[in-house]
Amino acid sequence: MNTSSVSAAEDEVIGFLVDLIRFAAVNTGDLATIGDGETRAVKYIQERLEEVGYSCHFVESVPGRGSLVMRIPGSDPSRGALLIHGHVDVVPADAADWSVDPFAAEIKDGFVWGRGAVDMLDMVAMMLAVARHFAREKVVPPRDLVFAFLADEEAGGFCGSNWLVDNHPEWFDGVTEAVSEVGGFSVDLDGKRRAYLVGTAEKGIAWATLTATGRAGHGSMANDDNAVTRLVQAMAAIGEYEFDIDVSGTVQTFLDRMTQLTGRQFPADNLEQAIAELGPISQMVNATLRTTANPTQLSAGYKANVIPGVATGVVDCRILPSQAATFKQTMAELAGDDIEISYVELPALESPFSGRLVDAMADAIAAEDPDGVIVPYMLSAGTDNKSFSRLGIAGYGFAPLRLPADFDFSAMFHGVDERVPVDAVKFGVRVLDRLLRTC
Repeated sequence: MNTSSVSAAEDEVIGFLVDLIRFAAVNTGDLATIGDGETRAVKYIQERLEEVGYSCHFVESVPGRGSLVMRIPGSDPSRGALLIHGHVDVVPADAADWSVDPFAAEIKDGFVWGRGAVDMLDMVAMMLAVARHFAREKVVPPRDLVFAFLADEEAGGFCGSNWLVDNHPEWFDGVTEAVSEVGGFSVDLDGKRRAYLVGTAEKGIAWATLTATGRAGHGSMANDDNAVTRLVQAMAAIGEYEFDIDVSGTVQTFLDRMTQLTGRQFPADNLEQAIAELGPISQMVNATLRTTANPTQLSAGYKANVIPGVATGVVDCRILPSQAATFKQTMAELAGDDIEISYVELPALESPFSGRLVDAMADAIAAEDPDGVIVPYMLSAGTDNKSFSRLGIAGYGFAPLRLPADFDFSAMFHGVDERVPVDAVKFGVRVLDRLLRTC
């Protein structure tokens, strides 16, 4: 490896991250309010790639919702290609809640601050820096590498990865595996060693819309057929319900590996408390023990003294594969007979924690952190790997970051004062470079 050129890529990556945050490619989930931030961010990436000689496919699913795909040929075209993908959209941020401007991309205290710094513009910047480095150094990877920079992940990928799978599957010909976000980050074990969690599984997603109907009328009148009352009763019943714990294969492997590394035990009769003792990562892990259904939105009425005839609510459901068959029946029973429920669904995923790609991840981490080991885990959220699974692509979460031991990484996702350590992003460039050279 050419150390000087890798250092140049490290120097570039922070500038790319700062620029990408400043595009403010906010995805509200509402086409009328999203704007063109995704296209502007992707066009910036396209310019940076084309100036070092790459040819790119740029496309907008709808105006302002741009995505880009680019391929680097490998030395062995008979091997399955690897997809490296990242999304440029970010969730909204209320500046009044932040200690800094969420879209100024301020660098202070060794961190880059801003919406998207962790989710997931840090990885997008790494991808761009490494791709440019490969072009400058004329690197020929062992297999084809397909880079995808995507719109709309934060609203299910229907204008991004899902749209590309439906409309341009040929851009992913030969791809067998993929790497993307929410994995490869470090968790402190004992003050010296670190576990780097690789996302090998994802819970399923079901965004449930509940609709209650009733008798409209004047707010001053008695009304025993109130849609709002019926809806909030259903939402409360769902929100207060606790699904049974069910430890999946991936979660059990995570627990077994953590026992080997730390000596901690995870008894079935006290599992959540035992996991809580792992520190900041515990919130992410405990969320993978059971199906969850969290009410997130309510909508009804237009005036204080008018009882509306319709009320709707949204519940964000994240489903364990083992509970998928009974989930909707449970939801219907909790909501009651008079509530209509419709769903937008994305599948659960599980990929093997074995093979050449996983071995290359382990080697790349060990080369940059000799006290680091990789451990599989299940992601309670979802990524664009769900879309690409429709093409038979096995997806992994591996956006490498070596983090401070006391850094609450999980709190950064969609959180206030989102930030990422500068040194961690530069570490990620080095690891990603090694991985793509050897996988």
